[in-house]
Amino acid sequence: MSEEKRTPLLDVSGIHVYYGAIHAIKGVSFQVYPDEIVTLIGANGAGKSTTLNTITGLLRPKQGTICFDGKNVTSLPSHKMISQGIALCPEGRRIFQQMTVRENLEMGGFIRQASEIQSSMEEMFERFPRLKEREKQVAGTLSGGEQQMLAMARALMTRPRLLMLDEPSMGLAPILVEQIFGIIKEMHGAGVTILLVEQNAQMALSIADRAYVLETGTITMEGQADDLLHNDNVRKAYLGS
Repeated sequence: MSEEKRTPLLDVSGIHVYYGAIHAIKGVSFQVYPDEIVTLIGANGAGKSTTLNTITGLLRPKQGTICFDGKNVTSLPSHKMISQGIALCPEGRRIFQQMTVRENLEMGGFIRQASEIQSSMEEMFERFPRLKEREKQVAGTLSGGEQQMLAMARALMTRPRLLMLDEPSMGLAPILVEQIFGIIKEMHGAGVTILLVEQNAQMALSIADRAYVLETGTITMEGQADDLLHNDNVRKAYLGS
């Protein structure tokens, strides 16, 4: 079925976002369809994280609309976005450092019923066996890769319809980057729709269905991820070739 006839799960239309007098996002529009991996790529300061924070309600657009599953959610506060089915795995992981792995996951399931939390916990431990091994360990003592797994699992505890990942490979060794992207592909294979913000453009484009290039708050290119992966301009700007 063509995308024109499909209804996007997420439809961001003409959003403008300011930090004081700074015009950070300038009329950005894009869509994420069910069962896709869509990636936003761009340099530091391009506005990728700002875009995600605006979708989640942490920031407010001065203009434009954000629709999720056909409903205008532009003005919803961030805690209500979670109950709509949107989860964010934030840049820098932001796990609860002093809590155990289990306690972090319980915090991730705060909108769920107690019986659902336990079943989701078991699902997360099955998906992330390393976290099961570290279940009672204080999260701040985990390795960087383990902390990223915990941040992703915590977001998944809400059973989101859309999982947004902000720089999941940041600060990780190459072998761990491969592992994290393998997990992202597994999550997608299990039916999770994903919006991925990632500086590692090569990895992001290699697993995504579609991609948008963000430069200084404006989308300058869009298309099938594989096409952008082989686009000369993208390769020169983001792939070092």
